[in-house]
Amino acid sequence: YQRRVHGATNRGRCKVRGTDMFSPHGLPADLLDRLLVIKTVPYKPEEILAIVRTRAETESLKLDEEALKELSEIGSRTSLRYVVQMLTPANIISRTNARDVITKSDVQECDSLFLDAKASAKTLVENANAYITQ
Repeated sequence: YQRRVHGATNRGRCKVRGTDMFSPHGLPADLLDRLLVIKTVPYKPEEILAIVRTRAETESLKLDEEALKELSEIGSRTSLRYVVQMLTPANIISRTNARDVITKSDVQECDSLFLDAKASAKTLVENANAYITQ
């Protein structure tokens, strides 16, 4: 019987909590020696398109092909999570405009209203002096 622990990290080399040691992912070296590390790669635009198409079908949303292509391009520069989360607001925008099908313009409007995690972090860094810090 084997025990399995799955985790994901992008911490790089950092301090191990409770020590003065630095190690990859902030994990003790003796623990790292016992782990199997699997490197992942970003999704390709075609893969993002297929995933978004499947998710839209699951949620009974109708998207035109241009909207799907726009979502896959946005996903390539941001993340799959961001574009999947854009489906609901894009659907609300299309329904507000009396359409049953999400169009490229709906996706672009939605993208202009929200920030992905990278853009949000960049904005915080650029405007750090405008925020209260300790």
